[in-house]
Amino acid sequence: MTDCVIAGGGPGGMVLAYLLGRAGISVSLLEKHRDFDRDFRGDSLHPYTLELLDQLGLAGQLLSLPHHKAHLFRFHVPGATITAADYGKLRSPFNYVALMPQARFLDFLSEQVQALPGCRVMTGCTVTDLLTAEKGEVRGVRYRDSTGNHDLPAALTVGSDGRFSRLRKLAAQPAHSLGAATDLLWFRLPRRDTDPPDADVDLYFGRDHYVGLLAGTAGWQVGYTLPKGGYPAARDEGVEPIRRFVAGQIPRLADRVHLLEDFTQTTLLSVDISRVTSWWKPGLLLIGDAAHVISPVGGNGILMAIQDAVAAANHLVPALRTGNPASDEVLAAIQAEREPSIRRVQAQQVRTEQRIASARAKGKAIAPPALLRYVTAIPGVRRILASANAYGPRPPRLLPIADSVSS
Repeated sequence: MTDCVIAGGGPGGMVLAYLLGRAGISVSLLEKHRDFDRDFRGDSLHPYTLELLDQLGLAGQLLSLPHHKAHLFRFHVPGATITAADYGKLRSPFNYVALMPQARFLDFLSEQVQALPGCRVMTGCTVTDLLTAEKGEVRGVRYRDSTGNHDLPAALTVGSDGRFSRLRKLAAQPAHSLGAATDLLWFRLPRRDTDPPDADVDLYFGRDHYVGLLAGTAGWQVGYTLPKGGYPAARDEGVEPIRRFVAGQIPRLADRVHLLEDFTQTTLLSVDISRVTSWWKPGLLLIGDAAHVISPVGGNGILMAIQDAVAAANHLVPALRTGNPASDEVLAAIQAEREPSIRRVQAQQVRTEQRIASARAKGKAIAPPALLRYVTAIPGVRRILASANAYGPRPPRLLPIADSVSS
């Protein structure tokens, strides 16, 4: 039996496993894939995350891995560039967003977790059921690996297995959609020696679409927006309209858009904004996208999941150190602490989606609010907006009780 079993090896699950493990709590993390070497669409590590890792003594090692530094968040509209956020103005040693392939970030965290006594990361393990006690309390999971089916009892079970969470379904905790009007078509284009050595987070707005551009160690990551459910129509039209739009909005990529030859080079991200009513039931806690799906707007899905992990560790470390299962009161306190922040982030994302949907319905160009260019010209506003994006609302701090390494 383990103190805690975590299903899902995303950023939230990995950080929680590490925080619990370094506090002397035994952890088994189950990941259904055999490795993390696949194409993720969330590569942004915000200053909050880097400061947390620095507090844990891990930032230096992590940042020795290949990454890019984004210092600005910019909106490009016809005839103007609006700098909405300037991370360089933050009072932090990490005054930038680190753009690093999520697979490398997860590999790094997995190594740190497995180096802790009593902790293990088990890949190729698919959770098939929940183990329950007489009164229905969750007491672990049943999982399947290459050798068959196994039971893994645990004092606490955590679901951090993403937007299509298996644990959420097994626990009958449905997520309720808040509304999304956009889907994203992602693809990559190569970098050239003449491209900027570092890169900012840029959104380029056109008549019916906008494009997000992020730097990556494997090239430029391009996100092309579609109306919700618009993928079949876009596929029927082929990639030429996409190539034409990208070349028109980002001229420096015009010399390579021809490398996007067909839709097999793209990945569709069906944007969702949703959350469950209750993040817990006796013996079970949901965090990250398993509890609340964050849209790509603002690039803070990873940030919210990691902050869930920090808040959870603050409550769970003292509770699990007693040797008993975490009480309902402890699990409810985690949701009570984090849910207001999630509601604020999702409310802003819903407003953005509604504005985009309204523009499309009225045949108007998609663009950020007109006042933004004037507001961001006010001294101090770019730093305020950078801080809001870098840390999110009410960011949790790792408490001494959870930050103390067990002897």
